[in-house]
Amino acid sequence: MPLTNQQNQPMKSTIKIQLSVMMFLQFVVWGAWYGQLSKYLFSIGFDGGQVGNIYATFSIAMIISPFIAGMIADRFFAAQKVLGILNLVGAGLLLLLTTITDYNTFYWVMLLYCLTFAPTIALTSSISMRQMTDPKKEFPMIRVMGTVAWIAVTNLVGYMGWGDKSTIFYVSTITAATIGVYSFTLPNTPPSVKGPVSFGQILGKDAFVLLKDRSFAIFFISSVLICIPLSFYYAMANPAITDAYKSAFVAANPGQALPNTFFVENKMSLGQASEVLFMLLLPFAYIRFGIKWMLVSGLVAWIARFLFFGYGNAQAGEWMLYAGILLHGVCYDFFFVSGMIYTDNKAGEKIKSQAQGLISLATYGIGMGIGSLISGYVQKMYTNGAGITNWTNVWLVPAAIAVVVLLLFILFFKDNTRNKTVVV
Repeated sequence: MPLTNQQNQPMKSTIKIQLSVMMFLQFVVWGAWYGQLSKYLFSIGFDGGQVGNIYATFSIAMIISPFIAGMIADRFFAAQKVLGILNLVGAGLLLLLTTITDYNTFYWVMLLYCLTFAPTIALTSSISMRQMTDPKKEFPMIRVMGTVAWIAVTNLVGYMGWGDKSTIFYVSTITAATIGVYSFTLPNTPPSVKGPVSFGQILGKDAFVLLKDRSFAIFFISSVLICIPLSFYYAMANPAITDAYKSAFVAANPGQALPNTFFVENKMSLGQASEVLFMLLLPFAYIRFGIKWMLVSGLVAWIARFLFFGYGNAQAGEWMLYAGILLHGVCYDFFFVSGMIYTDNKAGEKIKSQAQGLISLATYGIGMGIGSLISGYVQKMYTNGAGITNWTNVWLVPAAIAVVVLLLFILFFKDNTRNKTVVV
């Protein structure tokens, strides 16, 4: 069956609904466990170093996933079938995780699960875009359902007080099994690549020519480095904010049992809401400020948010915790999404896809992998024998890293996308 985009016709409403449901379900699978994982692991007795190592399994999987999505789905099997099989296998592994409290076993099962999950991020985008006539216009409305899903499921988890319970994996298990079956009903997306594809092409080796440009090289290095603070946020924000509310409750209600939930996940979902808002502001900011000052704004926001987390509390300083959460839209959109636009503008037509793949590999793979390991060991370093963490000291570490990245960027980066494009 020929694809809609090959027919040069608008995408049918039924297909839009199918793809929107697909995106929603896939991000429910992710959102149910990712932001709450550290709180759950601390609750079953893991230390910061172990938590960081487990978070790093996702980055390892992100490095390997191009080979799964790029080689298998692009060359041998229909993408929707690969998506279905990966989710069904993943559902089984998620269910297994609910029974494990041993660190070594949990680590390896989590790594196996992430290897099934990481490729689904690219597969859902690929399946969507190959049904579209104009992905630039049509894809955002499909992709935003992922953000809506994340907000919805984290609010459910927070409201029910499941953040530190294995229930987060049950939610993901049920949803993964659902999308696993549902995927086989999606529009057919057959293999699209013919002929040999080299190991280097999958890694995006042709895009390395961009690194000859000093400004792009600075952007590339900055992207890797800023993913270290990003990992601190994903891995440590939930338990840090939870501890702040526990301390405030104990101070105000001595001797009373802690409530079932402080609705931390609900509060943190405001970060995704701000992400939607600032995503809409991106085109206007790009015209008004240019790429350099948008990227600089993102870096300044990273510094501010960690200072807010470090010095805020759940009493008089509660507003600082909320400010740190709400800055997520500026932090993420003005650096990472703007960075995708910058990369697209720098690359020639022949290497646009490889350039984006290279940035994703470097950031979500290498940068966040390093950040996950560092964040875990920093948390462990500032946790005393009684299990009390000095979160101010923890948050000053990513703040300092972000300051270094900001100075590097201001001094050496020049926006020359309006003057030239790298030609290969």
